[in-house]
Amino acid sequence: MKRIFLLFAALSTAAVVNAQSLGARVGVNFSNIIKTGDSNFKTDFKPGLHAGITLDIPIVDRLSFAPELMYSQKGYKNEGSTLFGEENEYSVTTNFVEIPILLKINAANGFNIHLGPQVSFLTSTTESFKSGSDEYRRKIREENDVLKKNILGGVIGAGFGVGARTTLVARYAIDFQKNNEDGSPETPQYKNQVIQLGLGLRF
Repeated sequence: MKRIFLLFAALSTAAVVNAQSLGARVGVNFSNIIKTGDSNFKTDFKPGLHAGITLDIPIVDRLSFAPELMYSQKGYKNEGSTLFGEENEYSVTTNFVEIPILLKINAANGFNIHLGPQVSFLTSTTESFKSGSDEYRRKIREENDVLKKNILGGVIGAGFGVGARTTLVARYAIDFQKNNEDGSPETPQYKNQVIQLGLGLRF
C-alpha cells in the first residue's frame, strides 16, 4: 500500500508541471452488496460520500491516463430475521481509500468515458443497529472485523462537461474479490458494488 501511495505522489508531482492535469471531485455513493450463496440475506442500497484528488495525463489525442486517490464510503442496509426468528435491522458502513487506475477516452467535446481497475484499502467499518439482541450485534461486529483489507475491483463511468473546469461524473464500481472467504448466516460472502454521482473540478 505504501508503494502505491508513493507512486501516486510521484504522478501528482509530475502533474503539477501542467496545472490543468490536477483536479478534485466530491459526490455521493449509493452502495449495496452482491451476495453469493444466501438468498435469504436481504439488503438495500445505502447512501454515502466520496471525495478525492484526480489526475488527467494525456497519452495521445483523445486518450489520457487518469489515476485518482479517493476516500469512499460503501456498505449496505439489512432487515430480516435470524435463523432463530429474531428480527434485526442494521446498516454497515465500510470506509475505503481507493486508487482507481483509469483510461479516459474523450469521445466528444465535453463528454468522456473512463474505465479501468481500482485497488481499495479498507480503513474502518462501523455498524448502526435499530434492532437485534446484544449477542447478535456482537456477532455482526466480530465478523466485520475480519473483512478483507485489500480488494481489487473495476470502474466504468462517464463525464459530462458543464463548464470550462467543471464536470459531472457518473460511474459504477464493483469488487472483483469477495469480502472474505468464510461466509456465515449473519454475514454471507459478498462483493461491494456502488453507484457514484460526483462533481469534478479541474484546477
